[in-house]
Amino acid sequence: MSPGPELKERVPRVVRRKKAMTPKRVVILGVTAVIVLGGGGFTVYTAVQNSKTHYEGTSPEEWARIAAGDFYSPDPKADAYKASAVTAYNKDRLKKERAGVDKLDPIVIETRAPGGDGFPPANFPPGSNPSPGSNKATARDMLSGFGFGLDQWGCLEKLWHKESGWNERAMNRYSGAYGIPQSLPGSKMASAGSDWQTNAATQIKWGLGYIKGRYGTPCGAWGHSQAKGWY
Repeated sequence: MSPGPELKERVPRVVRRKKAMTPKRVVILGVTAVIVLGGGGFTVYTAVQNSKTHYEGTSPEEWARIAAGDFYSPDPKADAYKASAVTAYNKDRLKKERAGVDKLDPIVIETRAPGGDGFPPANFPPGSNPSPGSNKATARDMLSGFGFGLDQWGCLEKLWHKESGWNERAMNRYSGAYGIPQSLPGSKMASAGSDWQTNAATQIKWGLGYIKGRYGTPCGAWGHSQAKGWY
């Protein structure tokens, strides 16, 4: 039985305004989803990165910086993913510690190099295997070329051991960062060489340039990593 006209008049109508989905709101919701749902698997970013053969898109401003030779300026979008990945990892680690199970490793070793930004996924050279010891030797030899003394070696060794175990096939299961220096996305390393997916030396070259451009020295990068959980 439906209410009469008199009752209808006494029932106030609630009018709800729909909030506009501004770009800022979309970003906030996306990062929140990464933090809340990031545990136990790849983030939304990783899924996108691995399912497409190109990066989400390079803005005109980013292209301008690349054209000017600036490959290492701050990337707020990537930094936000790094921070949320650390949050998701810590959440998973705490959950596993409480359950008394084995320690969680945020790094997975890829059997095929990921694509991105126009690069298709790539196979690793037949018969090749990562050699962390050789990669460390290469990085140590390259320090002086970037103006770093051997006093910076200890910081670099600890930083990239934490990030990737010095394995050129390492990928962060939460953010999708790739390679020895954990570039996000991995295709940023293409500025150091088109073989960035499989060549440890190319990854190291890019990583040292990134450290110099963003943090000044490996010890500066290590300090930031210790304070924030990422660099």
